[in-house]
Amino acid sequence: MNQNKILSLIGLATKAGRTVSGEFSTEKEVKSGRAALVIVADDASDNTKKKFKNMCDFYHVPIYFYKDKDTLGHAMGKQFRASLAILDEGFAKGIRKHMDTEENTIA
Repeated sequence: MNQNKILSLIGLATKAGRTVSGEFSTEKEVKSGRAALVIVADDASDNTKKKFKNMCDFYHVPIYFYKDKDTLGHAMGKQFRASLAILDEGFAKGIRKHMDTEENTIA
């Protein structure tokens, strides 16, 4: 049940224009300090996961590894997405709350 809430919140944040997706855009928002939360697909390459994990640790941005590329992309109404950043603190807080109760955290 939590996963539906998580995906719904990602969808709402996207509709509100408070998400970016794709490796380049996500990295840019993390480094600029605008990213409140980063979500990377579980089926992303090990290289991608390591890159974002290290970057988020360095810039103190919470990171979660969740579901697969298709699911994340579908939640955003797009093709598959390996990474996305939530730019709104409120959406990020809500998603983190549900992620934590699902115990899907890495960071």
